[in-house]
Amino acid sequence: MTDIANISTLDRASVLHPFTQLKDFASGKAGDPTIVTGGKGVRIQDATGRELIDGFAGLYCVNIGYGRTEVADAISRQAHQLAYYHTYAAHTTDELAILADRLVRMAPGKASKVFFGMSGSDANETQAKLVWYYNNLRGLPKKKKIISRQRGYHGCSVFSGSLTGMSFYHDHMDLPYGGVLHTGSPHYYWNAETGEDEEAFSRRRAAELNALIEREGPETVGAFIAEPVLGTGGITPPPAGYWREIQAVLRRHDVLLIADEVICGFGRTGAPFGSHLYGMEPDLVTVAKGLTSGYVPLSGAIVSEKVFKVMEDGADRVGSFSHGYTYSGHPIAAAAANAVLDICEKENLTEHARTTGAYLQRQMAAAFSQLDIVGEVRGVGMMSALEFVADRSTKARFDPSLKVAARISQAARDRGLIARAMPHGDILGFAPPLVMTEAEVDDMIAIASAAVRQVMDELARG
Repeated sequence: MTDIANISTLDRASVLHPFTQLKDFASGKAGDPTIVTGGKGVRIQDATGRELIDGFAGLYCVNIGYGRTEVADAISRQAHQLAYYHTYAAHTTDELAILADRLVRMAPGKASKVFFGMSGSDANETQAKLVWYYNNLRGLPKKKKIISRQRGYHGCSVFSGSLTGMSFYHDHMDLPYGGVLHTGSPHYYWNAETGEDEEAFSRRRAAELNALIEREGPETVGAFIAEPVLGTGGITPPPAGYWREIQAVLRRHDVLLIADEVICGFGRTGAPFGSHLYGMEPDLVTVAKGLTSGYVPLSGAIVSEKVFKVMEDGADRVGSFSHGYTYSGHPIAAAAANAVLDICEKENLTEHARTTGAYLQRQMAAAFSQLDIVGEVRGVGMMSALEFVADRSTKARFDPSLKVAARISQAARDRGLIARAMPHGDILGFAPPLVMTEAEVDDMIAIASAAVRQVMDELARG
């Protein structure tokens, strides 16, 4: 039995929690930490014995669900055989070589090699260095700027945090760092002009990207990084024609495409990768989260044949590839990833996400699309979001002080569901484990519906 009071005291005194109001937590005003003690399937359990449906799979991570002993067994076997060795100077392990081969074969585009790290943030740091390295080797030392999108999320480290297109990740932290540009969000609901259909909106966004590249000088722009579906920026699928139009601009100006598949990869969209679903042909692909279902930290920067050929051809001139982390290709993480991918293949979780995801999207629309405070119901595969507005006809937003999405999230939690109040507006996000059944989808939506209606009643009374 967990000593809840003691653990809470220790935690409050010593843990610096991400995305937590530090003063409120330290003083106890924000309440005690949630002490998570276990999980099975789509549910977690806290130290009080309470079970909650995890409608966000941790942080989009736990695709295979909690409590999979197959992964624990793989971790144990590897730890008993060889807990650690580095990958510098061409050292490897059998699990790592097998994993890299699997990723090269399954990745979108024409993949050649995989560089391993520990998180999506460090993988995108690697991608930036690869862009700079690639263009230095090509004799194009000015072609270094990287374009991201407003509301895109690519991490929280110094450079990946700069790529992230949300100001609250930058405020008071001296970000964004140099060499990063931002172009418009692909969110049709908020950004379309009157009378503009999705195809026309996509063409306009592509024209704006083209104008930005030409204004900066194509000889200075090295890459464009984007998630196939915006994740933390609001769980927003791209409008019709978007990726066709964007890729045409990138090819015109010899700009690399980095597909940030940290959220979309490994079946979450109902396709193997989001790039497959939307016809993207990336030069670099970032993976993490679902790669190990969050069971241990692991990320990958997948490098295309086109980029690696330049690196290989330049090796005699520049010497060794001087980039790496102590834990790159960690044997335990590689073993866990192979066990996770085995489960994904055996249980055909990508197809399950496609069919159950279609059910999720239908049920979300049926439950919420006609509610007065819901401006948009959107999503794809096992990702969905509700955007709340004060007036549907004018799209007027709620006063931020009302904290509508946060209140709905808390009301859902009080009823046994974790759904995420997204950080960029009044948005409630869902990204449950891919193993969720239709019956569990119904349970999740029933709780969310009760939470939304509770806050609607509070707003009406207010």
